Amino acid sequence: MSQNNWQELEQKLFLRTFDRFPVTLVRGQGVRVWDDQGRQYLDLVGGWAVDSLGHSPPVVVEALEKQARTLIQTSDQFYTIPQIELAQLLIQNSCLDRIFFCNSGAEANEGAVKLARRYGKLHLNGAYEIITTHGSFHGRTLAMTSATGQSKFQQPYIPLPSGFINVDYNNAAAIRRATTVRTCGVMLEPIQGEGGVNIPDDSYLKEVESWCREKGILFIMDEIQTGIGRTGTLFAHQQYGVEPDIMTLAKGLGSGIPIGAFLAKEHASVFAPGDHGSTFGGSPLACAAAYATVKYILDNDMPRKVKQVGKYFMAKLESLKRQFNFITQVRGRGLLIALEFNNEMAKEIAMVCLGKGLLVNIVKPTTLRFMPSLIITEKEVDEAISILEDTLMSLRA
Repeated sequence: MSQNNWQELEQKLFLRTFDRFPVTLVRGQGVRVWDDQGRQYLDLVGGWAVDSLGHSPPVVVEALEKQARTLIQTSDQFYTIPQIELAQLLIQNSCLDRIFFCNSGAEANEGAVKLARRYGKLHLNGAYEIITTHGSFHGRTLAMTSATGQSKFQQPYIPLPSGFINVDYNNAAAIRRATTVRTCGVMLEPIQGEGGVNIPDDSYLKEVESWCREKGILFIMDEIQTGIGRTGTLFAHQQYGVEPDIMTLAKGLGSGIPIGAFLAKEHASVFAPGDHGSTFGGSPLACAAAYATVKYILDNDMPRKVKQVGKYFMAKLESLKRQFNFITQVRGRGLLIALEFNNEMAKEIAMVCLGKGLLVNIVKPTTLRFMPSLIITEKEVDEAISILEDTLMSLRA
């Protein structure tokens, strides 16, 4: 079947929830993918910050093959070894004490909110509200749409579930003003990914953490996009010197295999049997893949390499900024980077890049986002910059 036929069939079969690029991908290896016509692309999208170790990484493929021949799914009615091994690895390398596995970032955030509400019921006189921020993104379930502080996601689904207060990001005073006797926690992304790779002031998270400690409410870090080495440390909050009471993970955790998790400190681990669950969460197959991913990242000091390559990438983008006056800002940490323009040209740039063999992400009409696999090299960054420079020159001309 031709590429056009596949895409025409998709148009007939799917709910119209995706604005896809006109390319059908059939194979991937490392930081490259190929379409059904055999054309190669350098991938700076990375499955939306998911493909930590690249496409079809041998260490994950081997773990999947071995586990698939051994035990795929049992449910949480029974103990399984891959789940316990992964839990131990994550807890030993974080400041948290207990964990629950699920299937996605939205599920992880839902679970974190349930846990915070349970804490509020038990310890804060029934407090149930969670403070989140404008520009945030916490998932697409109905409750997480309410938590997500972006009107464009919320307006089609009003009335939304109550219990979420959206305030300005990078503004600790706004959180203090919004806190009431109904507040049980504050949920923040250490760096806003879907909001445009927005970096807070160095003191912001520390101020919020201090306020949460003062008021006895829970400090929740949504590390769905920023966790597992993406920003140059295993978890982004480590760069700000804070410790969350609850942390959520997904995306890069399984290097392409769907898995999510939320972790909690002992005092916040207030669930009792029956309070939460997941049929597929923490399956032996997903946990084996995630264990292989996280262990490889730790054993090879990938966060340090990410920090180094990320700095190199941003320096190259800054050079482009000096060359093209319609680029207004380069911002990011590690390999979560945004390039901002002075007009709505991101889609046009992305389409021209596609034609030249480079995949990039449109995070806003004025902004491109780069979130490649953590294994990308400086040589591959140079290749991407060359294509991007050619694209910008052609558009300027």
